[in-house]
Amino acid sequence: MFRDVQELENKLAEPSAELLSDLAAVDGDIMLLGVGGKMGPSMARLAVNAIKQAGLKKRVIGVARFSSEGLRNELEKSGVETIAADILNDNELQALPDVKNIIFMAGYKFGTTGNEHLTWAMNAYLPGRVADKFKNSRIVVFSTGNVYPLTPLTLGGATEQCSPAGNGEYGQSCLGRERVFEHFSHKYQIPMFIYRLNYAIDLRYGILQEVAKAVKEGKPIDITIGHANVIWQGDANEIALRALNNCSCPPKFMNVTGPETMSLRWAAGRFGEIFGVDPNLVGEEATTVLLSNSAIAMQTFGYPKVTLNEMIDWVGHWVLHDREDWKKETHYQEREGKY
Repeated sequence: MFRDVQELENKLAEPSAELLSDLAAVDGDIMLLGVGGKMGPSMARLAVNAIKQAGLKKRVIGVARFSSEGLRNELEKSGVETIAADILNDNELQALPDVKNIIFMAGYKFGTTGNEHLTWAMNAYLPGRVADKFKNSRIVVFSTGNVYPLTPLTLGGATEQCSPAGNGEYGQSCLGRERVFEHFSHKYQIPMFIYRLNYAIDLRYGILQEVAKAVKEGKPIDITIGHANVIWQGDANEIALRALNNCSCPPKFMNVTGPETMSLRWAAGRFGEIFGVDPNLVGEEATTVLLSNSAIAMQTFGYPKVTLNEMIDWVGHWVLHDREDWKKETHYQEREGKY
């Protein structure tokens, strides 16, 4: 269990032996574009710690707008070099240094509805500009399981062989991101890894935190979307960094999430046991769901270090003690792709 944010951050930035080995096999520095998001800061710190422990000489550079100086100062104290830039501004993008390894995390999801033009600019136009700028790099591209359609629960989630069919403009624009990067990979022979993530879990946000809060507060939990995939953010960060050693041309596409198909009814029941209350469940589980099959990721990177039961225990303890809450909802209940 974690007593405070610092203990949580330390856990998220704890590298494995596999990460040390994979980063040692990758030449050049690492730049995270969009480091200011939910996963970026912990990933940057993880990269710095892994480089130090492996005795490597690599820089870790984080790029974001940094509207708040607090995060920038925290990252720099951790050993991350920072650059303040709006990469949708082409002059600022072109001014960035050429770096061998790029992790592209910039994107737009929440607020898509009513802002479709910005969604497409960020998710489908910007990737072309980034790929052209970093044509001599290897690039890990953050994407999402939202590029897949809803699939029957009995199939156990969409595999990488499933034809994409993004639900709503967010999912469609993310498929646009993938296709634009794929085009430039072919054009310039850029090694890439398309990282289709389904629900990273931190204690301060995520599906489990939302369900736990609702159970504790006695609020109704709609289980129409009754199943989900989750992965500990530390494991998701590790896979993103290790993916630098798995880039290829044409790009490698991979679902990144935990191995289980998690029942929200079951998870709510587990939180109910922790809090000593009965969950207030409403609705019935739909037969089609947004799920990803992560068998290839498990084969490539191994099973997550943090198990689903551990995540539930950690989140339950965190919520029980009213610890920090980012108040950033996942909208996992959305079936129409409107964010």
